[in-house]
Amino acid sequence: MSCCCPHAKSASRFFSFFARRYRHRFEKKGFESSQKQLMEGLTQAGYKDCTVLEVGSGVGHVHQTLLEQGASSAVGIDLAPEMIKEAEQWAEDRGLTDRVQYLVGDFIYQTEKIVVADVCVMDKVVCCYPDAEGLVKASLTKTSRVYALTYPRNKWYVRLAIGMAAFVMRLIRSDFRPYVHDPEQIEHWITDQGYSRVYENRTIAWLTQVYKR
Repeated sequence: MSCCCPHAKSASRFFSFFARRYRHRFEKKGFESSQKQLMEGLTQAGYKDCTVLEVGSGVGHVHQTLLEQGASSAVGIDLAPEMIKEAEQWAEDRGLTDRVQYLVGDFIYQTEKIVVADVCVMDKVVCCYPDAEGLVKASLTKTSRVYALTYPRNKWYVRLAIGMAAFVMRLIRSDFRPYVHDPEQIEHWITDQGYSRVYENRTIAWLTQVYKR
């Protein structure tokens, strides 16, 4: 079952529209600064021979790179069908098809299809979801060891930028909205499940954290 709410439908259309551009950008330029920090944190926490779950997996560059660098298998799930289409093609191009599985839909409504993974990754996903608590807690139930995420810093200029983006979404009559959620609350939800933060870094806009249990 995939979510039929207006926000999820609009997010699916929005990110599907940009899917091919996302893949071409990664192919040309590789990881952006915050993703390099995410990979650094995952390397410190350890992911070799681990199973990986990437929620909001996009075109697959993060978990496919983890597979190339020693993870054993991965599951990617994304709301946008075109993102998954690009990820599947890219996995085939990189010779990873037999080690990765893809699902389309809202993660919260797909949890029964997903087995617990050693490592969970959410790169710029919390900011695309209105129910941050539900998303974080649901993804924690599918994680056994390492939990890594990147999301917006709670700074005035970030809130201003995301507020402007939300205004544009309203103008074009899209139900999709970006969000700035409270980092302290997010950390509380994670540490309450027995995790400790082992890595933190930031760019001007993004906060990257890796937790380990």
